[in-house]
Amino acid sequence: MFRILSAFVVAGVMLAFVGAPVVAEEKAKEEKLEGKITCAKCDLGLADKCHTVIKVGDKVYWLDEASTKKYHKEICTAAKDGTVTGTVKKDGDKMIVTASKVEFKK
Repeated sequence: MFRILSAFVVAGVMLAFVGAPVVAEEKAKEEKLEGKITCAKCDLGLADKCHTVIKVGDKVYWLDEASTKKYHKEICTAAKDGTVTGTVKKDGDKMIVTASKVEFKK
């Protein structure tokens, strides 16, 4: 009887570890952020080096390193209104966006 009960406990723990990444993936839904795409250093004074961010109201979302490199030249000297679509995660006190799409308004 004890062996059967132990087997169920072990199976439950294994199922919890295997199922956890699936739950985490479901929470990482894409969001569409609309606001001012700008430089955290040059325009907002929030960083020691240039970094692409989107300011939505009072919140500032930092683009991940790959997205920053890809889009920074367009906004460093002049902020632009636009939309960033991607997954958002919290890293310390910053909200980091892994952008799948960035569009600038004309």
